[in-house]
Amino acid sequence: MLRSFDELRTIKVEKNYLKFAESSVLYAQGNTKVLCCATLENRVPPHLKDSGTGWITAEYAMLPCAGGQRSNRSRMLTNGRTQEIKRLIGRSLRAVIDLSMLGERTITIDCDVLQADGGTRTASISAAFIVVKEIIDAMIQKGLIVHSPIKDQVAAVSVGIVKGQPTLDLCYEQDVAAEVDMNVVMTASGKFVEIQGTGEESVFDESELSKLLELAKKGIKGIIKVQNEGEENCYVRG
Repeated sequence: MLRSFDELRTIKVEKNYLKFAESSVLYAQGNTKVLCCATLENRVPPHLKDSGTGWITAEYAMLPCAGGQRSNRSRMLTNGRTQEIKRLIGRSLRAVIDLSMLGERTITIDCDVLQADGGTRTASISAAFIVVKEIIDAMIQKGLIVHSPIKDQVAAVSVGIVKGQPTLDLCYEQDVAAEVDMNVVMTASGKFVEIQGTGEESVFDESELSKLLELAKKGIKGIIKVQNEGEENCYVRG
């Protein structure tokens, strides 16, 4: 079924996907599938020791056969793209969490791409918020913290200009054909956390940038609706 240019790919969320993880979700957006887990540890990085403040960090990796060709496992873990994405995930979550309310604890988010068909970094961010919220809810239930440190909700989506058409939520085929490619991280209150935009094959003007950001806002609104669903399995289209 063909999507409209302003339509999200179908999203499927399966919470509590792993038996032994403190919080886990299998997040699918179109044919992109990300397994995301969160772990709570009673420690912080050295620069935060005795500060009373917590930390949120992330890891990101693609399975060797996540894409069309097998990739070397060790090279993927150390390449620049992987390092960039894991830092982006961490920044995106820290932007909406009051770290001082965590105490000296670290939440580590592990995002593993099982299948890549465009938008793996944005899907990882959207999935990461789900598992972080769940682990924070568990902290409150256990009495580790009294109030939620979540200041806002965060999600992310890709947009681009494909054959002259501003387009939402690019799959791989659209991504490689895009004249302009952009990843947008945004809060539920409508504030931007990060915008990564590149003229891949062409330059773009302010009017086109505005159209892309409007598409991103629409897409993120839909993703946030999925994040807020209470059921273990939920779907959205458009």
